[in-house]
Amino acid sequence: MIISPDFLLALIAGIAVAATPLVFAALGELVVEKAGVLNLGVEGMMVVGAIAGFAGAFQTGSYTVGFCAAMAAGALAALLFGVLTQILKSNQVAAGLALTIFGLGISALAGQGYSGKSTGTFPRFAGIDVLVVLAGVLAIAIHVFLYSARAGLVLRAVGENHDAAHNIGYPVVRVRMLALMFGGAMAGLGGAYLSLVQTPFWAERMTAGRGWIALALVVFATWRPGRVVAGAYLFGGISILQLHAQGMGLKVDAQALSMLPYLATIVVLVLMSRDTGQYKQQAPASLGQSFKAPR
Repeated sequence: MIISPDFLLALIAGIAVAATPLVFAALGELVVEKAGVLNLGVEGMMVVGAIAGFAGAFQTGSYTVGFCAAMAAGALAALLFGVLTQILKSNQVAAGLALTIFGLGISALAGQGYSGKSTGTFPRFAGIDVLVVLAGVLAIAIHVFLYSARAGLVLRAVGENHDAAHNIGYPVVRVRMLALMFGGAMAGLGGAYLSLVQTPFWAERMTAGRGWIALALVVFATWRPGRVVAGAYLFGGISILQLHAQGMGLKVDAQALSMLPYLATIVVLVLMSRDTGQYKQQAPASLGQSFKAPR
């Protein structure tokens, strides 16, 4: 079968669109985990951002308002998680799972009046929108922040050894709260990309597990921003494959194709778990541990 240039360009654009929400959410979670916090509520923050962004854009007619509302909603959800885990010292895994359940529930409630409505097609040039470019710029900015900026080095120090960071005067809880709010804002932006750009309408549970894929991407990328982008495009390509496979003449059942992104997530996690030495070497040493300031 001969693939035309137009089809190839459409395929590349489709992969970029499918990857972008994962890039936003995974980059945000990467910063959070670099600070030593494990937030499993990415799915919940994404879906809250999706409904907040859609509602904001639909009511005002402004995409800018929609994206800002999504980021604010995601940051607010992350702030709730931060209060529970960093101030009240709740278990991070349990709080993250609760945040996902809460996000799915409140988004379904808030989105009842928006089902079946649309905000219209988001402006694109040659199939690519400005947020695709923004995602790449953010990956570069986060890399520079983490490995060159003093604030990024402080954040990494908190994630590696929060007790030592506290002893030399770094505000551990404040750093982690700010990282959490940034991660929430990025997850919210990823959710809004789904409801305003990728599929410009609201549907309940429209994140469809992308938050969990974003979490897997952070591990897959061994906490490196550039690898997060590469992994997101890999998963985006798998997602687009299921849409184009039958059109390309491949005789594969549609239900089997729809499982590919999630099957790939499981395979990645299994492969990573086999090399525990590499995982421990790359993971922040204080990841998932609660910080208790000495009295």
